[in-house]
Parts: sequence; C-alpha cells; structure tokens
Amino acid sequence: MSTRYVAVPVGVKPIRGPSALGGDLRRFWTLTWTLALLEFRLKFFGSVLGYLWQLMRPLLLFGVLYVVFSEFVDLGAGVEHYPAVLLMGIVIHTFWAEATGSAVPSVLNRENLVRKIQFPRMVIPLSVVMTTFLNFCLNFVAVLVFFVIQGVEVRWSWLQLLPLVALLCALSTGVAMIVSALYVRYRDVEPIWDVALPVSFYGTPILYPIESVPSESVQRLLMCNPLAVIVQQVRHALIDPTAPSAAEAIGGAARLLLPLALVLVICALGYWTFNRSAPRIAEEL
Repeated sequence: MSTRYVAVPVGVKPIRGPSALGGDLRRFWTLTWTLALLEFRLKFFGSVLGYLWQLMRPLLLFGVLYVVFSEFVDLGAGVEHYPAVLLMGIVIHTFWAEATGSAVPSVLNRENLVRKIQFPRMVIPLSVVMTTFLNFCLNFVAVLVFFVIQGVEVRWSWLQLLPLVALLCALSTGVAMIVSALYVRYRDVEPIWDVALPVSFYGTPILYPIESVPSESVQRLLMCNPLAVIVQQVRHALIDPTAPSAAEAIGGAARLLLPLALVLVICALGYWTFNRSAPRIAEEL
C-alpha cells in the first residue's frame, strides 16, 4: 500500500484538529442527523422518479438472480417463500454494501468541510451509515408489500428484526469507521473493498439456503460471518420458522458468541482507528 507522509519542520508540533467525537454528544448527534438527512434529500433532488431509483437497484438484482437461480440453477428448490428470502437477503446486503462502500471515500469527499470547519470527525462515517439506514427503511416497506403478496404470515417473532437490524448497523458502522480512516492515507482501500463486497455476498446464505451446503463444518464456518447470522435469523424469524435458526446453523447457541464478539471487536477497532486518525485527518488529506 502507498503511504502519504506530511513533512513537519523540526521542533514544530503538527496542528491537531478536532477529536472523533468532540466534547458535546448532543451537538455530535445533531450534526450527524443533519448531515445524514441533507445527504438523503440531495440524493433525490431534481429526480422525477425520486425514491423509485433507490428501489430499482435491489429489485433489478432480485429479478435477475431469481430467474437465474430458481429457473435455471434451481437453488431455491424446497425453500419456503424463496423469492421473499432472496429479496430480503438482497436488501440486507445492499444496506451493508452501500454503508461501507460509501464510507470509504466519505472523508476525502468532504475535504473542504474538514479543512474549514471544526466539528467531530466521526460525524462523517456515521452520517453515511445513517443515510443508508434511511434508504433501508424505505426499501423494507417494499419488502413488506412483497411479503403480503407472497403470503408470508405475520408473527410475534418479527420483533427479532429490531435487534438484528441494530446488529447490522453496528457491524456496518464499525467497518465504516475503519475503511474511512484508512482511505485517507491508503488509497488502495477502495479497490480492495470493491473486491471484498462480492465475496461477502456469495459467502452469505442469500442465493442459497445454508442447509444446502453439504459439509456441516463448512456451514458452521460460513455462519461465523456476522452478516450470515443476521440473514439466516431474519429468514427464520420473519419468513420461514421451519428454516434453521442462526443458532442451529452454527451448531449451538454458545457458538453465536463468536460472530457477536467479532462485531464488538470490529466496532472497538473502528473507533480506535478513527479516533487515532481524527486529529490529523485535515493534514493528511
């Protein structure tokens, strides 16, 4: 990876900018929400179809994958409500891909803002995740309509969606902090992450049911991925209660501690990385 260095005269300390969070948490969250809402509105500004463009991408991807993997490859054979399972998985991965992918150049894209205004730097990656979350909420409305068409039954287990989405947001935020901080110095992060996202898609049971993986050891290995845990548990709780839960797929509830611990480690590492880089971000841009 190529590294950018900033020359500092001997005996002169570099100017330290604002920290990651700042001292006023109320101001921090207000700035984050304001920036996220602004980005969300600008995304559809001047567009005649507006939100439909946001919905178009996951729906088109769903259409292509459904035709290929249900009519030709037949991966969905025997899977209850396979179209609903596929669409829900695509919407979840779209959130993950957009939140982390957009976060990579987020600090660099706001270079003028970073250089001219004193504000907590963590606002930038968090606002990106929050903007993507607003898109996810709109997409989920379309998913619910599709569930009704598919005849998916409403159950109390749907309430599990709240902690699962919270886990998805935490995972995305942790990665967003890491990649946005690293990209300031290492431009190689963007092409690397562009390759990592398709790997995460095919390594998550979205196109295929986890029970179709022939090796039990491979199933458990795939379920160590926190994204796989979220997708599988959403399928079990929202769409098909007869499908294996995340705990059953990984080989026991105790084994779920591994992907959950991985999320905590990613969040802690993300905060440490971004907080360490925040005071020098303006100098390194």
